[in-house]
Amino acid sequence: MTDIIASVELTDLLADEELTDDALTRDFRIWQRRRGHRYSLDDVATAWQAAEARPAARRYLDLGCGIGSVLLMVAWKLKTTHAVGIEAQPLSAALARRNVLHNGLEGRVVVVEGDLREVVATRTDRFELVSGTPPYLPLGTALHSPDPQRAAARMELRGGIEAYLAAAASVLSEDGRVVVCADGRHPERVTCGAAAAGLVPLLRRDAIARAGAAEPLFSVWTLAREGCAEGAVLRHESLLIRDASGGQTEQARALRGFFGLGLG
Repeated sequence: MTDIIASVELTDLLADEELTDDALTRDFRIWQRRRGHRYSLDDVATAWQAAEARPAARRYLDLGCGIGSVLLMVAWKLKTTHAVGIEAQPLSAALARRNVLHNGLEGRVVVVEGDLREVVATRTDRFELVSGTPPYLPLGTALHSPDPQRAAARMELRGGIEAYLAAAASVLSEDGRVVVCADGRHPERVTCGAAAAGLVPLLRRDAIARAGAAEPLFSVWTLAREGCAEGAVLRHESLLIRDASGGQTEQARALRGFFGLGLG
């Protein structure tokens, strides 16, 4: 019955749109719109860092899960975790549900549709691992896509990194970890948002598109509660995707290999 409901939702929302069925991990695949929002490198890097941050997490939450890419990659790597994804954009939430079913995960992965700030306010459970890949661009700083799904993935329609950090802190277990992707050009937004939420950054990993690039593509941060990170020193690392000649680096190959995929 759930499968039928998910199919009806997508039929109503997608109309004549074309979906592609793409590899996500060695065993998982993902449905995504050919001309809509598609999962990308920031999702892969966030899922990798999240799985490394708490490899034994029994309860995992992905804020703003979109079509389910990070949610499912972490669930693939953490075989026994029970995961919850929250997504406000109806089309993305419907696709995420379909992708949960597509990979046979309905027994341990749930997608909740709604504004993440409102959803976490109703929850009393706690999570050992929380991730998020919020949009980077404040309203008014870039063109607003006419496509609702793309607009929600790019523009801060419901808040940015600060809102994600506050929501994560409200449901994080005492010794849990938060892993978020953010604009690499503005690390101060993460540090200030973390301080306001009672979190301490432990690791900042900058993704560099090509050797010599002036700015990172994005940064992925791992954070903990203030009381559980006394004396911690922020580590600053880089993830180099392509070398000076444009070739894929060992780091980039290892990123794909972490999820059971070969060289792309």
